[in-house]
Amino acid sequence: MTGASIRVVVADDEPLIRAGIRVILTSDPGIEVVAEAANGREAVDRARSHAADVVLLDIQMPVLDGLAALPELRRAVPEARVIVLTTFGERENVLRALEYGGAGFLLKDTAPAELIRAVRAAAAGDAYLSPAATRHVVDQLATGRAAARGEEARARVAALGGREREVLALLGEGLSNADAGRRLHMSEATVKTYVSRILAKLDCENRVQAALLARDAGL
Repeated sequence: MTGASIRVVVADDEPLIRAGIRVILTSDPGIEVVAEAANGREAVDRARSHAADVVLLDIQMPVLDGLAALPELRRAVPEARVIVLTTFGERENVLRALEYGGAGFLLKDTAPAELIRAVRAAAAGDAYLSPAATRHVVDQLATGRAAARGEEARARVAALGGREREVLALLGEGLSNADAGRRLHMSEATVKTYVSRILAKLDCENRVQAALLARDAGL
């Protein structure tokens, strides 16, 4: 995103949470909350009508919950990036949301600065991995999925070169491009190129899916 403000729709059934998120996001002059939604149906409709760049989507909502709304959002507004709002108690829901094409997830008690970073990262085309939340949730999900998906994941990862596998392993740890670059003594731009190549080879829509695949493969 360059020039224009990042257009955000906030979807949560609790008015106080929506209001708090609005206050945080609008403290950044480059972010505009263009609409709010109290359920998944409204989220889809308002993301479409307001041409949202980013949708913050709660999982537990009436009428149409976040998990049901996410595939509809991806179809109705394919250019919009969806960040799922969650709690530690919703691990399996998070997994499904990521597999449905979510650009990442945030805990509802995320610090304001992290919320802004997540929206900016999503608008720039990157999935935002909150390091603390991602490591916790991905570790738990990988443990439960290892037996069922480990063999498939290893077969897919076998298509990668050695350096690509190293980068993928760091994605599995929840590292940003900059942190991965420092670890591997590469520039951030070089890591970003590797990430794009990895996503294409693994047929992953975003780096969150790639991180889960890395953990399934035991990297």
